[in-house]
Order: sequence, then structure tokens, then C-alpha cells
Amino acid sequence: MSTQNDTAKAFKALHKPGNPLILSNIWDAITARTVAALPQTQALATASYAIAAAAGIQDEELTLETNLRAVSAIAKVANEFTLPLTVDFQDGFGDQLAEGVREVIRLGAVGINLEDLDRNTNALFSVEEAQTRIRRVMEVAKEEDVPDFVVNARTDALFTPASSSTSGGSLEEAIARGKAYLAAGASNIFIWGGPSRKGWGRDDVETATKALGGRLNVLLVMMQPGGLSVNDLSDIGVSRISIGPQLMFKVVSVLSDEAGAVLQR
Repeated sequence: MSTQNDTAKAFKALHKPGNPLILSNIWDAITARTVAALPQTQALATASYAIAAAAGIQDEELTLETNLRAVSAIAKVANEFTLPLTVDFQDGFGDQLAEGVREVIRLGAVGINLEDLDRNTNALFSVEEAQTRIRRVMEVAKEEDVPDFVVNARTDALFTPASSSTSGGSLEEAIARGKAYLAAGASNIFIWGGPSRKGWGRDDVETATKALGGRLNVLLVMMQPGGLSVNDLSDIGVSRISIGPQLMFKVVSVLSDEAGAVLQR
């Protein structure tokens, strides 16, 4: 009989540099079921921005309770289709980190995204504090018999400006943090390009991919022309590609068009 840790191992194994795991991020049971039914789907992944939007709030207003409510519905779909589920867990919801991770594991998740931007201060955690939080996640996962739990550690250092307490705003800092997070137990690193994607072109992606041994998650930009394609990112050697809330934006656009056509007199 397959265990949750078997699923975690299988999910971890899908992260292959040069043959990346592609995640079409979802936000509720309907979108989870739609994506899960596609034969190409290998795993389900949530997008916190979209979950927050579906709840009528901003991403920064998302609470652990609201996130878990959405995850509970999505996890049932993941279980039905026998697919691994990874959860966008933002910065870990402050001191609710351990409690929250335990809950998502008990709902069936085998991985999370964990950010190093403290939403209470809007500044990066120190490297040491971010590492401690990753280690705590892995401790909880072991306690829940899922030692192969997958932490996709996101760093916002590429675009976050330096402050009096921490550096930031450079690729070098993002890579250094990524290496530190891998050392702390993360399986993969997500370097976010920031709201304007400044400074995150092909050369930078290649540099980060090489420095991190391919253990890199890159956001595929669907809504803007000229971005790196799935094939581009595969050739570079990344191990994971995600799209965040971009499917939600497309769904909203289609909904608006279709509703407008129905309502037109």
C-alpha cells in the first residue's frame, strides 16, 4: 500500500533538471479537477494569489485558515486522481508555520512553497532565520511520517531592495540564499523575478541554474510576449516550471467575454 511519503518521493523525483516538472497552478476544486483530468498533469499546485482572489481578498491578506479551507477541497481532488499536491504557503504565516504545515500534511499535501519575505515587515528574513524555518518544516514533516516532504524555497532577493538588516536586490544574493536553503533541507529553489521581472532574463536564469545544480523553479510568463518558453527553460536545465495565478487571469478574461456576450442586448 502506497504511503504519503511514497507520494512525496515520487513528487520529488519529478524534479529533473532539463526535463522539468510543469505545474498549472490552481485555486479551487473546480480548477483542480479540470487540471487533474488532463493526462499530461503530473501534480497539482496551488497559487496563493488566486486562492486569495477567490476569497475576495488580496494576497497579503490571506490567512492560514482561508488557505487551508481551499487546500482541503483541492486535496480531495488530488487524492481522487492520485496526484501529488504542493501548497503555496507564502511566508509560513508567521508563528503559525509549524501548525500550518502539520495541517496541510494531514490534508494530504507532500510539499509547499515557502517564501523568505516576511509579510509582517515586508523585508527579507535573515538567511539564518529562513534556514531555521525550513528546518522546522522538515522536522514537522518527519514527525508526520513524510520525511521526503518537498520544500520549494522561494527567495525574493532578486528584487527586494537592501535594508538596514538584510541585503537584497541582486542575483548573487538570490543564489547565495538558494544554496543556503538547499543546505537547510529545501529540495528546490524558486527565484521570483518580482512584479516587473526586472533583471531576470535568460543569462541570469542560466547563471542561477548552473549555480544551483538545476534545482531551480522558474515562473513561466504567459501574459507577456518575448518571455522564455517551456522549451527554453528545459534547454537551460531548470527542474520546475510554474505559472502562479496566470491561469486565473485568463479564466477571468474568458468569463468576462462570455458573460458580456450573454448580457448583450
